[in-house]
Amino acid sequence: MRLETKRLTLRGWESSDISDVREGLNDLSVSSWLAFVPHPYTESDARKWIEFCLGLKGPPQASAYEFAVELKAEKKVIGGVSLNRISFPHGTAGGGIWMSSRYQGQGYGAEAFGEKIRFAFEDLKLRRLENGFFKGNEASLRMQQRSGFRLEGEKRAAYRCMADGQLKDECTTGLLCEEWIKG
Repeated sequence: MRLETKRLTLRGWESSDISDVREGLNDLSVSSWLAFVPHPYTESDARKWIEFCLGLKGPPQASAYEFAVELKAEKKVIGGVSLNRISFPHGTAGGGIWMSSRYQGQGYGAEAFGEKIRFAFEDLKLRRLENGFFKGNEASLRMQQRSGFRLEGEKRAAYRCMADGQLKDECTTGLLCEEWIKG
């Protein structure tokens, strides 16, 4: 599965991505916003993640899509975006995104996140998306709100972040297809 935007390719993870995913996630400024990413993030961690992704069931009734975000100009993986917990009977899914710190603040995250939303609503015909982020990650909230996501709640002490060991509150957001603001 490959999705294209102006500057990015969203594609399945490949064994050759180990170095890029390790580089991106072995940065505490990135991993401290993610529940299930340890720090330090080793080559072994990256290999296990990619092996997991390679084992996911594909279309037409996949329950998850895990995309590597590749910057076309550099042919380099700069992040990852997930569409998971897909329920076709309910028309819902969850997911998240991470970007290497070197590539943050340049609109790549919003571009990848927007393409994930388009894929979910237009290609998969889902009706609702949910997302979560750790309280305090204002950049994530702003990016989601630009697409129409609404803050729906907060789960106190929801996760112990593997990267820094801290208990973190999770804020949840939701987006209905009819609320989607196309970028």
